Amino acid sequence: MSKQVTMFLQFDQSVLIKDPTVKLSDVASITSTDATMNQKVGGLVLYRFPKEQKEKQAFSVLKVIRLIGQEFPEITVNPVGEPDFIVEYKPEKQGKFTKVSEWAKTLFVAVAVFFGSAFTIVSFNKDAAVNEIFPMIYRLTEGTERTGPGELEIGYSLGLPLGIVLFFNHFLRKKIDSDPTPLQVQMRQYEKDVNSTIIENATREGKKENV
Repeated sequence: MSKQVTMFLQFDQSVLIKDPTVKLSDVASITSTDATMNQKVGGLVLYRFPKEQKEKQAFSVLKVIRLIGQEFPEITVNPVGEPDFIVEYKPEKQGKFTKVSEWAKTLFVAVAVFFGSAFTIVSFNKDAAVNEIFPMIYRLTEGTERTGPGELEIGYSLGLPLGIVLFFNHFLRKKIDSDPTPLQVQMRQYEKDVNSTIIENATREGKKENV
């Protein structure tokens, strides 16, 4: 009689792989008291992507449990984490056109963000009538008219870029502290929403790899 083994599998919501053959060790952290059995289970093939192109596939944890049960009935599987997960296949080899395209996209986004941010700042200054507010403050506090830039203009000009740097927690390639930046938080939230939508769509369309 085979010895019963209790095995824990932890799944993340999304996994990126480079090989078209998806093994359990690629999508789950596997642990039990039997190290040999951990390696055997990790080597089981869950799925094979048919084409050498970028693709996403949704899976149910029930498919993993069924696969393990068919090969190793003596294992009791305890899944931990997400009940459904996504495997994104991105081939390792990319042609020159793909690399050039990625650099072009990066450059376009950088230019768009730069000029878009500049336009937003100028529009805000215009809408808030900053050029009228500062002279008014000088008249109220000093009783005189300023003909050139003063302390308020200098402080505003220095404070604006400093505030942007502190808010985004980034300067060049260095982070100011270990906290994630607001942009990283929003990107992770966006990624979670995309993954949830892909799983829901796959479920409704019957394209999710289930039992």
